[in-house]
Amino acid sequence: MTSSEIILAVSHLKVSYDSIQAVDDISFEVGKGEIVTLIGANGAGKSSILRAISGLIPYSGSITYAEKDLKNIAADQIVAAGIAQVPEGRGIFGNLTVMENLKIATWQNKDKEKIAKDFENVFSLFPRLKERSKQQGGMLSGGEQQMLAVGRALMTDAPMLLLDEPSMGLSPVLVRDIFKIIQDINRAGKTILLVEQNANMSLHIAQRGYVLETGRIVLSGTGKELTGNPRVKEAYLGG
Repeated sequence: MTSSEIILAVSHLKVSYDSIQAVDDISFEVGKGEIVTLIGANGAGKSSILRAISGLIPYSGSITYAEKDLKNIAADQIVAAGIAQVPEGRGIFGNLTVMENLKIATWQNKDKEKIAKDFENVFSLFPRLKERSKQQGGMLSGGEQQMLAVGRALMTDAPMLLLDEPSMGLSPVLVRDIFKIIQDINRAGKTILLVEQNANMSLHIAQRGYVLETGRIVLSGTGKELTGNPRVKEAYLGG
């Protein structure tokens, strides 16, 4: 991968919570237009990496996006720079309607025509949200709330999305739907960094992946290479 293709570069990243080292000297890159997945058990450091990239927690090391150093940049300015996160647990506003949840993400955009197109795009990806547009977020099913969380990130018009456990708590049918939508979003031009416990599905759609154990990268390769790796098969793919 040439440097001109690299959109996100994480170098020697360390994150600690009191005396616990959650992320220990991790380096990786994401190319423009790629789906890259981080897989690993609970506590491996995956979500901490996303939170550091989003400017939500302190860290040492460097993170650059489109060659811009993100160190000490506020979270809202990182969104403005082009990175939007769909957090684990969805993080929607349960007392606001679907439309209100989506509108919140447009606060930096003054172009009404562009906002209207973004709504059209979200509703074409998620027709269910259009049907539920006046319903409170807290009244939606788990799958619908996940759709809303992804839709809200898309409304920022950020070129890069960080997805943290998008399939968590969903039925097998909805898991397949969510992964198909992630592929559709990627084909439309978004770069995606995906954190997932469903290693089989995430490696199936990712161009490349990194395997984390206790805060360190222990394996990396293409999605196909990692799917065929005996160590990955045994630990994450059910043998």
